[in-house]
Amino acid sequence: MGVLVCCDCFFYRKSKTKPNGKKPPTEEKKQYLELEYTKIRVVDFDLKELVVLPREIDLNEWLASNTTTFFNLINLQYSTISEFCTGDTCQAMTACNTIYYWYDERGKKTKCTAPQYVDFVMSLCQKLVTDEEIFPTKYGKEFPNSFESLVKKICRYLFHVLAHLYWAHFKETVALELQGHLNTLYAHFIVFVREFNLVDPKETCIMDDLSEVLCTPVPPPAPTPAPSALASAPSPSSQNHVTER
Repeated sequence: MGVLVCCDCFFYRKSKTKPNGKKPPTEEKKQYLELEYTKIRVVDFDLKELVVLPREIDLNEWLASNTTTFFNLINLQYSTISEFCTGDTCQAMTACNTIYYWYDERGKKTKCTAPQYVDFVMSLCQKLVTDEEIFPTKYGKEFPNSFESLVKKICRYLFHVLAHLYWAHFKETVALELQGHLNTLYAHFIVFVREFNLVDPKETCIMDDLSEVLCTPVPPPAPTPAPSALASAPSPSSQNHVTER
């Protein structure tokens, strides 16, 4: 099995050979791709309308507002299943065929459990979005030159959390009847990061099958056939009769 190191994750590629003549293991079925789940959304309009930069808004202001919102929503979505994401059930931060490793400020790589990784992500994001020097809230205060790169860093980590939610905790999400919220949040996030090129496509490609489905606007329901003239006409029994004397 070949191993490709990329940023803070390992991508495990399946070997094309069959060791000892045995068939390679079949890929695990992705429940979240089944139509009965992908069709469930909170909204049914084109999410691109929500992410396009308004004419009167500064780009950095728009990125800051949306990034902070996504951080809060993804953190909230994860909290709904956090009791199921433990060091025993999720011994590594996985998504599809990927294991994510955490790198600290000194660049030291650490393999940690999923709840530890998510805690690192949320703590870092919280620190950044509440830092007045990075995400200024006071009028007239300038954004730092490193702002865009930090937004990209936050979005990359938030994508890891979303991918893990689908890969490891979709069954619990369905049991809680929150798949519609997760689908809508994921689609909104992907449309946003694509609009402003905030996450490398090589990073998100592991979820391209889901993105393709969820980022396509849900088609409007078929119109109800108009009743025929005969069906709409009043029945004889319902008409008023006049009796001549």
